[in-house]
Amino acid sequence: MNNSEIIDILEHIAELLEVKGENVFKSRSYINAARAIKFLSEEVSELDAQGRLKDIPGVGEAISKKLHELVTTGKLEYYEKLKAEFPSGIESILDISGVGPRTAAILIKELNIKNVDDLENAILEGRVGRLPHLGEKTAQNILKQILLIKQQAH
Repeated sequence: MNNSEIIDILEHIAELLEVKGENVFKSRSYINAARAIKFLSEEVSELDAQGRLKDIPGVGEAISKKLHELVTTGKLEYYEKLKAEFPSGIESILDISGVGPRTAAILIKELNIKNVDDLENAILEGRVGRLPHLGEKTAQNILKQILLIKQQAH
């Protein structure tokens, strides 16, 4: 597993923790580790082989164990369990420009949104625009992004 793949996983863990409503410091620790890895001149796997994972700024005991598991097995049980707590479409929802972890959490909790199609339908039915902290303008901006993504896919 290369550094870019590891960074993606750490960033996604941080997003899911935010959606879940976990302590902000917990999600921030994954973001900080991902940022530090972006600037490494070595692969995380090389540092792991040398027993130097904790040399990465912002990487403590817990994250170093997770990095070791990632580079030695190619997957992370913690990440898989975290993903299982959410609808399978959460990743595609978070990929929409304008939908961050907090917005995704609202959409999931208030409207039971499970994927991009659910979100598009909820916007067209006016349900998203009526949500507190979102409003019609935000709903229309999200809809534009969804339509743009669909157009680019064709």
